[in-house]
Amino acid sequence: MPKPTPNPPNPDLSAPAQSADQEKLEETIKLALDFYANPAAHIALINATPRQLHSMFSVNPELDVQTLLSHACESLASANVMAMDLADHMEGTRRNSLLGIAQVIMLGELAVNQALDKLDAAE
Repeated sequence: MPKPTPNPPNPDLSAPAQSADQEKLEETIKLALDFYANPAAHIALINATPRQLHSMFSVNPELDVQTLLSHACESLASANVMAMDLADHMEGTRRNSLLGIAQVIMLGELAVNQALDKLDAAE
């Protein structure tokens, strides 16, 4: 009676042991295992790599404190409005969470406003 599937081919011992894809896969697996099994080495590698500044999200270092605080205050006010608008469309615990986030944003905004008031008073 014939077999439904053929026998697998005999391994060719003269062929290279691994392909380039197999080597990349093994290297990736090794890096992943090292990341989870030895996090101290991974952290040391990250700290050894110098950071490069990217100009996409940078703040001009020549800006004065009042300008920076003013922009921070406006950003916090916008975030507060967005959180409150979103909370209006939610119910239950999600609404409560968003209202809590909005309250934390508002407290940050109040702190920035206080800092701006102190700067104005000092001038």
